[in-house]
Amino acid sequence: MNERQSRILAAIIDEFISTALPVGSKQIVERGGFTVSCATVRNEMQVLSDEGFITQPHISAGRVPTSLGYKVYVKDHMKPTKHEKAVRQRFDTLKDVYLKQKDQERVFEAVALLNHMIPNVAFATVPHKDRIYYLGLSNVLKTPECQSNPVLGSGLAEVLEEHLTSLLEQIEVDDHTRYYIGEDNILEQIHSCSMIVRNYQLRDFSGVIGVLGPMRMDYGYNTVALECVCELLDS
Repeated sequence: MNERQSRILAAIIDEFISTALPVGSKQIVERGGFTVSCATVRNEMQVLSDEGFITQPHISAGRVPTSLGYKVYVKDHMKPTKHEKAVRQRFDTLKDVYLKQKDQERVFEAVALLNHMIPNVAFATVPHKDRIYYLGLSNVLKTPECQSNPVLGSGLAEVLEEHLTSLLEQIEVDDHTRYYIGEDNILEQIHSCSMIVRNYQLRDFSGVIGVLGPMRMDYGYNTVALECVCELLDS
C-alpha cells in the first residue's frame, strides 16, 4: 500500500464511521483534501478492494471498510478524535456522578453494617445530599423503655424523620467520639436517650455517623462498633 492509498483508506474509514454509508470517490475528493481526480481515486480504491482493505456491498454502491482495513487504520492512522475535548468533558461529568453514587453507597453500606452490630439506631449524613440515612428504629422500638413508654418511641421517630439534621448542626461533632447523654440532647423528645457521634471523611466530604438509642445502652460496645465503621469509611 503506497502513501496515497493509505490516505484514501483512512479517508474512507473516517467518512464511513461518520455516516455509516458506503463511500464513493467523489466524497473522498471533496472531503479528503485530495488534489487528484475522481478517476485516480477510483483506481486506487480498486487496488484497495483487490487487496482486501475495502469492499463494495453493491455494484452501484461506494466502498466500506473490511476488518483488515480497520486493523490498518487503528495501527497507522488513528488520531485523537476532533471530539476529544467533548468526550473528556462527558467523561469527567459521568465520573463525578459515578463517584458521588459510590460515596453514597459506601455510607449506606456502613450504616447497614453498624446496624447489624448494634441493637440501636445507626445513622449517617449522606454525601452530596441534604439528608440522613438511618436504620434500626425497629430495634429501639422493641426495647423495654419504648415498650413501656410509647411516647418515647414516637419521639425518636419524629427526631429521626424531621429534626436530626438540624440537631447535628447544633452540637459539637469532630474526629473524637462524642457522647450526648440524657438532657445533653437539645431536643426534649430524646432527653431519655443517648447519642454517640463522630465525623467521618470520604474523599472531599466530611460527614457525621452515629448511634442513637435509650440511655441504657452498652456505651463501650457501641463506641468500638462506631469507631470500627468510621475506620472503614476513612480508609
